[in-house]
Amino acid sequence: MKLMVYSHDAFGLGNIRRMLTICEYLLRTLPSISILVVSGSPALHTLRLPEGLDYIKLPCLGRDTSGQLEAKYLKSMPETLVRLRSHLILTAAAHFQPDVLLVDKKPQGLRNELKETLGHLSRHSPKTKRVLLLRDILDTPAATIQQWQTNNYYRLTQRHYDQIWVVGTPEIFNLPHEYNFPLPLRQKVRFCGYLSRGCGRTPRHFLRQQLGVHPNEPLVVVTPGGGGDGQRLIHTYLESVRQQTIAAKPIPKTVIISGPEMPADQQHQFETQVAPYPNVQLLEFSDDLISYLNAADAVVAMAGYNTTCEILSLRKPAVVVPRTRPVQEQWMRAKRFAKSGLLYAIHPQKLTPQALSQTLEQALTTKPYAINTFRLDGLPRIAQLMQGLMPSVSHTSSRDLAALSCVL
Repeated sequence: MKLMVYSHDAFGLGNIRRMLTICEYLLRTLPSISILVVSGSPALHTLRLPEGLDYIKLPCLGRDTSGQLEAKYLKSMPETLVRLRSHLILTAAAHFQPDVLLVDKKPQGLRNELKETLGHLSRHSPKTKRVLLLRDILDTPAATIQQWQTNNYYRLTQRHYDQIWVVGTPEIFNLPHEYNFPLPLRQKVRFCGYLSRGCGRTPRHFLRQQLGVHPNEPLVVVTPGGGGDGQRLIHTYLESVRQQTIAAKPIPKTVIISGPEMPADQQHQFETQVAPYPNVQLLEFSDDLISYLNAADAVVAMAGYNTTCEILSLRKPAVVVPRTRPVQEQWMRAKRFAKSGLLYAIHPQKLTPQALSQTLEQALTTKPYAINTFRLDGLPRIAQLMQGLMPSVSHTSSRDLAALSCVL
């Protein structure tokens, strides 16, 4: 059983972390599966990879906060890297010959870099099942519908994909309805539910001891995810600490994990700002972030899909400050989760040190009312769907490699 995973990876760590969470669960529940991940995520080599999974690292593309695509490291034009990435993906698919191709978010990949691979599989490997995985919310309905119409995604998804898996629930956001999927496409949609996470590798009590947290002392963990656009969140939190210190108010024990994509100069600036406060510790990165969240009494974070799922899995009170550019996805999720009694949310336009400290105090004293009843059963559902797609006999054929020589 061979699964090939394409991970959309232009900004942050969210996409690759979500796909690796799914892969890790599949490897535990489907022992005969072998997984090849194809991704350009610059953090891929720093993440803990499970046995049974290997990866091909694509040259990095990135997006700035306005959404513009650019080369992340190489001194090349984005178009040149897209052609190279497209060639690598096609070669990997033709040689690996997956039983299932699982594609993250974009039906044809970044800048249509999956176009040749999807065409090759349609012509030469028709038994390979193709699945498009979408998170609960992509963007506003108006923006998403326009994007899908402009890029011809409705027709392309109908043509190239056997199923569409949505890692969310229609009660929070009915994706095919909100995004005006035509009926044939809606029939391919499978709502999987939200993805649960474990408690991490380090026990809660042990990590709290390491951090010097007394048994009855509250611990706050602040995380902007990858950190590429998390400067304002951390700056506002540190300003709230400064103001509380001036007012002689107690500062809760705090660990700030800035993220591997935080610019180095900004990281150094935060180190200087943190120095006067013995109760505040700054870390650049942890490959076991979930353990820190589990050790916390409250979390301050952005509202990415992975972070919110981790918070809800651990039943932690949280204050989220969503990203609103280049898409509205995080604010839409935060608003709906807050309305459902799952967390506290502050719109970035209303983010002030006072608003953050007041909302955090509320989170530390009053758990959101629905947090203990929210279900996260996406991983078992995905494993069930994957098992339904897997063949009992491999369809590997020497014709696939012969076809590749014609394509290349």
